[in-house]
Amino acid sequence: MDRSPAPDPAQGLPRGLPLRIWPPGPRCTLRGEPGFGHLEHTEAATLSLDEFQSLALQALEDLPPEISRHMDNVMLFIEDDGVDPDTGEPLLGLYEGTPLTERDDAWASGSLPDRITLYRRPILDICASRAEVLYEIQVTVIHEIAHHFGVDDARLHELGWG
Repeated sequence: MDRSPAPDPAQGLPRGLPLRIWPPGPRCTLRGEPGFGHLEHTEAATLSLDEFQSLALQALEDLPPEISRHMDNVMLFIEDDGVDPDTGEPLLGLYEGTPLTERDDAWASGSLPDRITLYRRPILDICASRAEVLYEIQVTVIHEIAHHFGVDDARLHELGWG
């Protein structure tokens, strides 16, 4: 019998998860690399926003409890496209907020939630299947959550999560 929490329709997530998703509702192969032209009309390319949101929800539900219970004041957003302002390269995800390691007593006074954004098109562009999309969402969510915990990109690259 499935004992997972019942979904809260207003939040789009099961009750009790520390993240809310908005709007409610193996490593990927890279398109454009030689020999991957057959990926142009793949399963991933046809995923709707609703299906992508469902996979994002699954990735959040799969977070280990020892991670999710320490998260504080975070929302997950899904947008179509994002570009790194420094490099012009597409982004898969972005963390915006104040890491837990930098918060003090004054932080909570009127602070907006931290924001993790997943960029749907760049993720779909590098994945060939629904399973690869889920995997890439999981990796991206974990990477951005690590920033919420104060882990920088250099350390994430050392750990293999870059």
